[in-house]
Order: sequence, then structure tokens, then C-alpha cells
Amino acid sequence: MQPNELIAPGEVWLVGAGPGDPDLLTRKAEKLIAAAEIVFHDALVGPGVLGLIPQGVERVSVGKRSGRHSKAQESINDLLLAAAKAGKRVVRLKGGDPSVFGRSAEEMEHLAEAGVAVRICPGITTASAAAASGHASLTLRGVARGLTLVTAHLKAGEPLKLDWEALARPGGTLGIYMGRAAAGEISRSLIAAGRDPETPVMVAVNVSLPNERLIRGKLSALAFLVATISDEDPTLLLIGEAVAGTNLPADMAASASITV
Repeated sequence: MQPNELIAPGEVWLVGAGPGDPDLLTRKAEKLIAAAEIVFHDALVGPGVLGLIPQGVERVSVGKRSGRHSKAQESINDLLLAAAKAGKRVVRLKGGDPSVFGRSAEEMEHLAEAGVAVRICPGITTASAAAASGHASLTLRGVARGLTLVTAHLKAGEPLKLDWEALARPGGTLGIYMGRAAAGEISRSLIAAGRDPETPVMVAVNVSLPNERLIRGKLSALAFLVATISDEDPTLLLIGEAVAGTNLPADMAASASITV
């Protein structure tokens, strides 16, 4: 099979670009990128991943950074549809996994309503990559029986409305995507709902990239932990006993994380 035969003309693939490191792409994702005639990509797709797009393949940046979306979701939907209707082999590169806060359902629905075939190639979501970098476990027998993923990204001026009582229950790990700006509110709300202020947290910045940072501390200090992080840096918050970092090798502890 020739590379471009992986994608039929007029077909759209939503491809998970992972957290940024091109070595964390699935083999299928790399093949689909090589087969594309046009690639639409988010701002959070790592430069190493974008470097895999063959020369001559059209690239379209559709932005999607917190607070500064270069295109509305409706416009992205229409761009995908127009490319597919023109008979192109279309790849839509999404940071992490398309089905985890990737708005893939909206794009699939828009395309399907117009009779366009659309498929998904999963990717490594940032929470998994952060746990790997931090030698942590998202679930842990006897400590964390479950994992809850939420997003703190909001439209400008909207309050952060989450079920804090449910999120504050012990016995699980909480992963909060795009949580840097709301870190203080998250900390206060979880503690007010009953979560122990001493609960371990790991703040993961630029996960899997050369400038990755892992900052460890406790829930009560969460606002302080994120104080030096730029709003340009993608940030994930992991909260729970399972991410305490007790499994971090001694020879990596100093270089791999900052403890506060």
C-alpha cells in the first residue's frame, strides 16, 4: 500500500499528536501525516511533530491556545469540510488525544452531516505523559481507585463551574487540563469541599518537550507553585496521593522535578 492510500480522497482523519515529543506519536499517526495532502493543526502540536509533515503538503494553523483562539470552532469545521469536498486527503492534527478535550465530536458531526467520511487515530494524552515523566501512577492500588479528568478552560468572563464535592473525594487522582490560570480557585474550592490541604500535587509544564518542568508540592500551595509559569506554557495539574513522587529514582529527583 502506498502511503497516500491510507487516506481516501475526500476523507478526514482526526489524528492525536500526543503531548509534543514526536517519538510519542503512534506509528499509525506518523503514517497518516505522511499520507496527507493538507494538515490542519493546533498551536499546541509540537514542532517536532510538525516537522514530520512532508514538504509540499499544505499546512493550516488553526490556533487554539487558551484565551487566544485564532479561529472559531465553526470556522475550523468549515475549513475541514471545504478541504474534504475538494477531494483532498485531510489530516486534522490535535494535541494529545482527539477525544480528550479535543472537540472532536463537533468536527465529526459537522463532517458527517455533509456526508464526509471521518476517522480517529488516538494519541497519548498529556496526563499519561506527565505521569510517565514524573515516575508517578495515575491509579494506584489502595491509594487511587480512579482517575478524573476535567478542563479549567473557560470563555472570557465565565466562572469555573465544577462539581467540587465530587472532585474533592479522596481515593482518586484528579487531572486538570489548562488549569494554570485558575490554580488558586481550584485549590481553594477543593479544600473548601473537603480535600486535604496536604494532598500532593504535580504541576506539569511543557510535557515531553526539552523544556519540560515538573513542580511538586501540596494542594494548599498550588497558586504559589504556578506563579512562575508563563501563560504561553501548556500546563497540567495532577492532584492526589498517587502523584506524590515516592517512586522517583534518587538519581533523577533533583533534575527531573522541583519540590515546594
